[in-house]
Amino acid sequence: ERGRGPYQPQEPGYGLYQPGYSPYDDQIPDPKSRTLAVENAKAFLLKSSTTSGLNLYDHLANMLTKILDEQPTNAVDIFENISKDVKWAQFQKKMDTLRDEHEILPTYEAAEKLKALFLKANGEGDEELEEEIGETPLPNVMETAFYFEQAGIGLSKDESYHIFLALKKLISVQPIRTCRFWGKILGLEMNYIIAEVQYHEGEEEEETEEEEGIEEGGKGMGEVEDEDEKNEKEDEPPKSTYKPPPVIPKEENGTGANKYVYFVCNEPGKPWVKLPPVTPAQIVCARKIKKFFTGRLDAPVVSFPPFPGNEANYLRAQIARISAGTHISPIGFYQFAEEEGDEEEEGGGGRDTYEENPDFQPPSVAEMVESLSTWVHHGQSILKQGRCVWFNPFQKSEEEEEEDAEEEKAEEPDELQQEIGPPLLTPLSEDEGIQNIPAWTAQPSTNLIPQYAVAVLQSNRWPGAYAFAAGKKFDNIYFGWGHKYSPENHAPALPPPVQAEYPSGPEITETRDPTLEEELAFRAAKEEALAAAEEEENEEDDTEDDEEEEDY
Repeated sequence: ERGRGPYQPQEPGYGLYQPGYSPYDDQIPDPKSRTLAVENAKAFLLKSSTTSGLNLYDHLANMLTKILDEQPTNAVDIFENISKDVKWAQFQKKMDTLRDEHEILPTYEAAEKLKALFLKANGEGDEELEEEIGETPLPNVMETAFYFEQAGIGLSKDESYHIFLALKKLISVQPIRTCRFWGKILGLEMNYIIAEVQYHEGEEEEETEEEEGIEEGGKGMGEVEDEDEKNEKEDEPPKSTYKPPPVIPKEENGTGANKYVYFVCNEPGKPWVKLPPVTPAQIVCARKIKKFFTGRLDAPVVSFPPFPGNEANYLRAQIARISAGTHISPIGFYQFAEEEGDEEEEGGGGRDTYEENPDFQPPSVAEMVESLSTWVHHGQSILKQGRCVWFNPFQKSEEEEEEDAEEEKAEEPDELQQEIGPPLLTPLSEDEGIQNIPAWTAQPSTNLIPQYAVAVLQSNRWPGAYAFAAGKKFDNIYFGWGHKYSPENHAPALPPPVQAEYPSGPEITETRDPTLEEELAFRAAKEEALAAAEEEENEEDDTEDDEEEEDY
């Protein structure tokens, strides 16, 4: 009995897949075509995958080698598992040390960052009981997120709860009277989670005094240096007569654009950072530029016109602009105090404070969706000057007026016209649209169950700003890039015109060079003048000698 050799033509399986031959043919195929078919088949098996880089020929060879080495039972039943094991072995790291390298998963890193939010400090349980009895400044972020979720707005439940815990940690560290989740501004590298707070009375004044003390100390050092420089420099160059425009002072903490204090962090669990107060110059410049946030507060803001500050100041300016234009409430929820009846005429800028109306009766959801007159702005508008309350930069005190009484009237600047913005609690129906786009879009959260719908408003001027109202509950929130909508592409401001040349006059005109004849004539005249001066001196000496001889 011979061993197993090539299939004979009379045996089944011979040349089943060879071209030009079938079991029903009596002729043997050409050996050349058979060799070519085998080479083509092997070339097909050797083609590498575009995904993994492996080929089927090597994979089958490795599988058969593994099966023959291990000789498992019922190999045909676990053929697919063997294939997976062989593939997995191709991508495993071949460590040459005894210890394996444990990779830290991203989920584990995120859990470590959030771990501090879930830990309770010693004695915190007693504080929680006291807060339940009295009022707590901690806002119910989950309840607000539930109402915004009805309209498809907001963050995930996990992130909302993490922000809830982060605000709780902020309140436990800072002396905060009121706290609110303002929103989230997106950045290119990291995002900003923003908390809007108000300090207890007296706490903010202490911080303001410390900042002013630092500024005064810096001014004092500058004055000493200026005096030393004046003593050292005897011959000073002529001073310029240019007078820069007066600096508009920032509004005091707790008023105007600085009514609230803002804390930011990139992720829940990271430390909160307090933003500095905003200045009018920063708001005016922020209106002229458009920059994406990076997520780093110390990043420079490279723009034209140059922004006076870094990204922390730019972020604070954009928060002030968004809050002034998008913080709204149902009409009648807030009312002016009765004691402030005559303050509007005295201040000239309208009332700047309000209080909750205990007798507030909320309008229906249908009314709040159909008419924008049922919503009002409860945030002060920012004037072109960059302040909520207009400031006259040329207004002088009585002492300054007495000192400057002798100056000429021609040098005094023209009086500025006072800017007046819309008063507080102005209805949204008076907001100007953007070309053919209304300033606000109102809609119910659902049309299928209107009796349980929530009124939702979306700002078209500041994309990402939303507000909801359900009964006596309402809130405002912002999720976006921090940019105002513009129907046209942003065009940077042009540089100022080139300064005119100094007027040419005889006192600054350069004299022309003399010719050779003029130079020779000048020298001859100079020599003649010297000779004449010498003769006069000699004559005077002779006369003095004669007078002395006569006296003798």
